[in-house]
Amino acid sequence: MRKFLVVMDDSPECINAIRFAATRAMNTGGGVEILAVIAPEEFQHWIGVGDLMRQEAREKIEEKFAFFKEKMEENEGITPELVVREGELVKEVLAQIKDDPEIGVLVLAAGAQGDGPGPLVTQLAGKMAGEMPVPVTVVPGSMTLEKIRAIC
Repeated sequence: MRKFLVVMDDSPECINAIRFAATRAMNTGGGVEILAVIAPEEFQHWIGVGDLMRQEAREKIEEKFAFFKEKMEENEGITPELVVREGELVKEVLAQIKDDPEIGVLVLAAGAQGDGPGPLVTQLAGKMAGEMPVPVTVVPGSMTLEKIRAIC
């Protein structure tokens, strides 16, 4: 099965990448894998505090994922997978693609605020585009749900 890998973060445009991946997966018989990355620099405190912060970050990720999972199951009939990794974002995205041979497409959302596409899109769909092991789809952050559905 081909999976669409989506990076879940706190950006408002993230939802467009998730919608796109879910709709494409539904229309092509694929799956969706949602990757959340916890940055290590968030936990450079005392060990106990760092562990607590890591647990809180994981709970926040799982709560957000539960919302998206429910919507995907309801709207597209897709049950996504959640993968949580710790480390530097670009490295962890590339590591996840390498670790899961079923991933066929990386879906990213471009920023909608007018200050550029965002650092992940710039790095993976720009600077490293020719070296990526899978195709990268960049979904505009301002794209409407109706337009996403029409394109998919």
